[in-house]
Amino acid sequence: MKKTLVTALVALAVAPFAAPVAAQTKLDFILNWVPGGDHAPYYYANKMGWYAKEGLQVNLEPGKGSMLAVQKVGAGANPIGLADMANVLVGRGKGAEMVGVFNVYANSPQGMYWLKSSGIKGIKDFAGKKIGNPAGDGARTMWPALAKHNGIDPKSVTWVNIDANAKLAALKAKSIDATTSFYNIHHVFQRELGDDMGFLAWRDAGLNPYGNSVVVNADFLKKNKPAIEKFVKVTQKAFAACVADPKPCVQALIDANGALKFDNEMTNWHLVEVLMSDKFSKTVALGIHDDGRMAADYALVKEYIGLDKEFDVKTTYTNEFLDRSIKMTK
Repeated sequence: MKKTLVTALVALAVAPFAAPVAAQTKLDFILNWVPGGDHAPYYYANKMGWYAKEGLQVNLEPGKGSMLAVQKVGAGANPIGLADMANVLVGRGKGAEMVGVFNVYANSPQGMYWLKSSGIKGIKDFAGKKIGNPAGDGARTMWPALAKHNGIDPKSVTWVNIDANAKLAALKAKSIDATTSFYNIHHVFQRELGDDMGFLAWRDAGLNPYGNSVVVNADFLKKNKPAIEKFVKVTQKAFAACVADPKPCVQALIDANGALKFDNEMTNWHLVEVLMSDKFSKTVALGIHDDGRMAADYALVKEYIGLDKEFDVKTTYTNEFLDRSIKMTK
């Protein structure tokens, strides 16, 4: 009885001096779009508790296009997000200060889709046509660059606002002549349009800027550098794990988003791997922003789209948090 009492008293005496449980850093992470196979690594890291183990509470929010993600991260409404880097550069020129900390798409995922039966054979035939996609879609920002590079007046097309889920229906109904989409859902267009599908990858039409990157509000990064470093290292680890074995990663995505289908998102993921792979992700580090490519992307945006205000492109990205031992293997 005495031993029990002594133990209890010791516990009470020590309790006030015990280290408090560290508060987690909350990261409301806005995606570029609704959850899909390309987002599987974030859900996998959450499911495995990798973020939580590093003191991070990562809340994944569906997005509505890169432009919206740029606006929200730039304004600080979300500390972190996923957005097309070209749109990030345009936003930076408008005063939206953010920093890319991890590149996902080393190749541009953008593509144009149309019906061959419409008579369209290639990009030169888009003049005078209606292109349908969401108002916040990053393709609209980058269209002037693609058009000018291929000798087309950017204003020669009419943009039609449609929901992402209505693209295929609108194309089939011929209420639009063409639409844009990311390559990682190329298989969906193939399945629905069959032999009548026309397709052009922007990277094959002379435009291959960096695609989606994880970006952080610049002020938030200054104040929370250790947390962002942990986030990047976990995310890099998760992407590498998903390349090595995608099944548990895709399953984590499905578990968190019940309406998705495993086989469809697995195909999505395999197409994502194509977009992730370039000589720098293979030889330097998975997730890297190469200085030369970023300088070229800045020049492209400046020449073809325009910048409200010029800036040093090196202020828009950092590779300091990457583990150089982790590389793209495919």
